[in-house]
Amino acid sequence: MKFAVPVFPGSNCDHDMVNALRDILNADADLVPATTTDLNEYDAVILPGGFSYGDYLRSGAIARFAPVMTAVKAFAATGKPVMGICNGFQILTEAGLLPGALQANRSAQFICETSELRVCNVETQFTSDYAVDARLQLPIAHGEGNYYCDDATLADLQANHQIVFEYVTNPNGSVANIAGIVNRQGNVLGMMPHPERAVEALLGSTDGLGIFKSLLAHREEVAHA
Repeated sequence: MKFAVPVFPGSNCDHDMVNALRDILNADADLVPATTTDLNEYDAVILPGGFSYGDYLRSGAIARFAPVMTAVKAFAATGKPVMGICNGFQILTEAGLLPGALQANRSAQFICETSELRVCNVETQFTSDYAVDARLQLPIAHGEGNYYCDDATLADLQANHQIVFEYVTNPNGSVANIAGIVNRQGNVLGMMPHPERAVEALLGSTDGLGIFKSLLAHREEVAHA
């Protein structure tokens, strides 16, 4: 399975992601510039965390106009998996690939800590390796991680089982404790916590491995279908 990790000016979690994919999971992974216009050679795309374009205007608001995002939209339309982590989640909402928006944390402070998550939906290609209601310890590091959507959107997310991860103790004020969601088709995931920083015991947790193992298993199923 070959992953593309788009790099925007200001990205700072791109090498963490490539390390997790290449060195821990033995997967192929390329860093691709924000000017990339074709992602067809890849099997999955992961938008990393960081501060794309300095988070000017609003987190992800400028990155959504980068040429690579046109390619990401086309890629997602084929049904292939796309994941955005932290700033990547913000970019996905700004680009309209996921509903809702990420606001400033309720505390109005940057939060950097380990957060406990509950896995709400194991019927996605990102979470099949987990047990229902599994508890994960994943790092968070964000100033604008407060997920917001209106009541109608929340009702849709709940009705269509699009809420994938919830905070056990909500650190940022996110509506309904939401930490991660998928689109209705189930192939685009956005989450604020960093699974790529929880793939080795040395880092304090291996709870993030399940997301990547789920993707690799799904790819194998598709390849042998």
